[in-house]
Amino acid sequence: MLDVICWKWRPKPGYRSKFNSQHVNVLRSMVERNYRKPHRFSCITDDPRGLDPRIRALPLSNELTHLKNPSFHDGPNCYPRLWAFSEEAKDVIGPRFVSFDIDIVITGDLVPVLDRPEDFIIWGDTAPSTWYNGSMWMMTAGARKHVWERFDPQTSPQLANASGQRGSDQGWISYCLGPNEATWTTSDGIYSFRNHVMKRKGYELPQNAKVVVFHGAYDPWDRKAQRQAWVKNHWK
Repeated sequence: MLDVICWKWRPKPGYRSKFNSQHVNVLRSMVERNYRKPHRFSCITDDPRGLDPRIRALPLSNELTHLKNPSFHDGPNCYPRLWAFSEEAKDVIGPRFVSFDIDIVITGDLVPVLDRPEDFIIWGDTAPSTWYNGSMWMMTAGARKHVWERFDPQTSPQLANASGQRGSDQGWISYCLGPNEATWTTSDGIYSFRNHVMKRKGYELPQNAKVVVFHGAYDPWDRKAQRQAWVKNHWK
């Protein structure tokens, strides 16, 4: 059985996005509609109030929530997600899991996306200078444990950023793992709203789209996104 996880914690004051339990509940519903195989949905969070009772709430460690994004002044700090690379994650989350950002829209069948044999796979075609995007990745627990074990809050963020790997957790993951990990790309139906869909006439949904990730300035619940019929039809 596959475990599906997402993450929700209180962002720093002034951050553009405000994530709440209803957004997590919608994500669970989208996964349930589009992944018709046994799975368990969990949210790793510092505030489980309002979560659908079908969602397993797991405690979030506050160990890394104070860190700053070294690449972008107003960028998010997603370093707490690195804990999922630890040996401990197998006992808490499960032996095989996929991590989704909350601000995604699932638009098609996830079975071919998630039924992959690699022990680690990550979204990988959003920026030429940063090999991976942390919005979506799947792994066999413990398969890349050095991502967690080698992380030093005092030095690792700047090491990754100085090497040209941008972002918080995704910068460190890219720096640690190098460019040769298995990836999902647009050929698998994984798209960026900002980088891919907004460049299409009328923000048309690509025919093979299965997941659209709203990293950047817009979220699926924003008014601009909700004007698109495909967003309203799928984000529910």
